[in-house]
Amino acid sequence: MKEVLVITGASGSVAKALHERLKNDFIIRFLTREKKHENEYLWDVKKQTIEDRVFENVSHIIHLAGANISDEKWTAERKKEIMSSRIDSAKLIFNTLQRRNKKIKSFISASAAGIYGAKTSERIYSEKDGKGNDFLSDVVKQWEKSADHFAEQGIAQRVIKVRTGIILSSNEGALSKMVVPVKYGVGSPIGSGKQYIPWIHMDDICGIYEFLLKNKTLQGAYNAAAPQPTTNKILMQSTAKVLGKPFFMPNVPSFVMKLVFGEMAIVLLEGSRISSDKIISDGYYFKFPELKGALEDLLLDD
Repeated sequence: MKEVLVITGASGSVAKALHERLKNDFIIRFLTREKKHENEYLWDVKKQTIEDRVFENVSHIIHLAGANISDEKWTAERKKEIMSSRIDSAKLIFNTLQRRNKKIKSFISASAAGIYGAKTSERIYSEKDGKGNDFLSDVVKQWEKSADHFAEQGIAQRVIKVRTGIILSSNEGALSKMVVPVKYGVGSPIGSGKQYIPWIHMDDICGIYEFLLKNKTLQGAYNAAAPQPTTNKILMQSTAKVLGKPFFMPNVPSFVMKLVFGEMAIVLLEGSRISSDKIISDGYYFKFPELKGALEDLLLDD
């Protein structure tokens, strides 16, 4: 008998890829704002309403829902949405399970490398390191706290937080945006170009979720980034090299990024390295540990 897995964030690329990866092993249901398929169930986080029959016989939940941090400027209203889309969605799931007196085996929540703070240094952050003190790290701290609540209150036997770096995908996300200027021969580093980018190939982030889901003794926080670190400049140079494009444009000044993006520019101008040692030591094998191989897989036609 297949176990039931509920995934939130149905419209996201990770949720779609996970469905393809796990559909033969689990009965998969999605929580979504617009029902388009039979296995989708409606919820409205702002109104705190949900089709709670989605949780019938559920064993595992992978919670991916959350407003994209880089879609819009960080106005006060947008900051509130970034926070509430993560915290209030987890709260809705928790309250529904509690009301139904339903226990689950696993609650696996997306999290972010931003928990360590937006700062560039030579330090490599592990899951044991402390949290940062900027907006994004505050968001992630509250995000993880809402996940831990499931274990603390006995709703979930185990809770896992997946501290994800920048996901590289061929058709959407950060890489698809970076490729555009590179293809026209005007790619350039942002700011100093020295800021680290903790990146991960789409296949590996999905592989990590599957690994954590199926290895039932694992719990706690896990960094999800490829073991080979890179900087903004190296990433842009490598993208240009893989595509056979020139790379000679000057860096985009930091003040320009701040004028265009406001406070959100910190996401582009600062970045830390994070360690993948924990997930590797627990048995996960990266399909794309190095940047060159990842970019060739995503950018070059077969």
